[in-house]
Amino acid sequence: MLNIGLLPDFNGIIEIACLTVAFYYVFYFLQGTRGAPMMAGLIMIFVILSAATRFLRLEALTWLLDRLSVYLAVALLVIFQPEIRHALAELGKQHIFGNLAVEPTLVDQIIQAVNLLANRRIGALIAIEQAIGTRTIQGTGVRMDSAVTPELLVSIFYPYAPLHDGGVIIAGNRIVAARCTFPLSQQPELSRMVGTRHRAAAGMSDETDAVVLVVSEENGFISVGHKGHLIQNLDEDQLRRFLSGLLLHPGKRVNRLVKISDWIAQVLKINRYKKK
Repeated sequence: MLNIGLLPDFNGIIEIACLTVAFYYVFYFLQGTRGAPMMAGLIMIFVILSAATRFLRLEALTWLLDRLSVYLAVALLVIFQPEIRHALAELGKQHIFGNLAVEPTLVDQIIQAVNLLANRRIGALIAIEQAIGTRTIQGTGVRMDSAVTPELLVSIFYPYAPLHDGGVIIAGNRIVAARCTFPLSQQPELSRMVGTRHRAAAGMSDETDAVVLVVSEENGFISVGHKGHLIQNLDEDQLRRFLSGLLLHPGKRVNRLVKISDWIAQVLKINRYKKK
């Protein structure tokens, strides 16, 4: 028979729920990042040292761990600074409570412009802002407030045009800046495989949740940067499906907070039932 005294009370349920949410987001934001292997290594070292100090009664090691724990928080902030910044930006994004979609015609205009640029082998770099703002990066270029048209995008990136260097940022279905300097990706494998424009696309998508399109001036290939990854050599159909899935149907994505709140409510319901 189940011992009711072993079940957590209401405060215990709240603590378990808070820890569950915290650990969920820690592992979610570290998944697929450079910090994931480091976190796995730190957890492994912590488990081994904790087991050694508990079962072998290593007093010197216990004393050392107690002293080093004071500086552990600062060390974690330094080691995981990019991941922490990205996590805080993700938590402040509007799509946690409801995602924003762009107009269907915008996708058509962008695809038409990218195809024109690719056919003419004109290099281009276009970022489509989503929930995380890009105002700081917009400040590195020239501010604009123009409708998105294929003709305007092609003219911006036309060789020797005043605004052809750098990237274009689209926000709120309008071109808000051009000739912007995007952050470069620090992934070593990208540095060896692609050029500056593609590294900028990966870096921009790593710093924000923007979808970044790249047109290579060497071969006319179209690539997309998203979540720090670079998807290369897409044809028109693949590009349309990719952009439509990301930009036109965000409401179909499962809300993570709703899933967690449902789980907490279920645990509370079970706890009340057992106490009866």
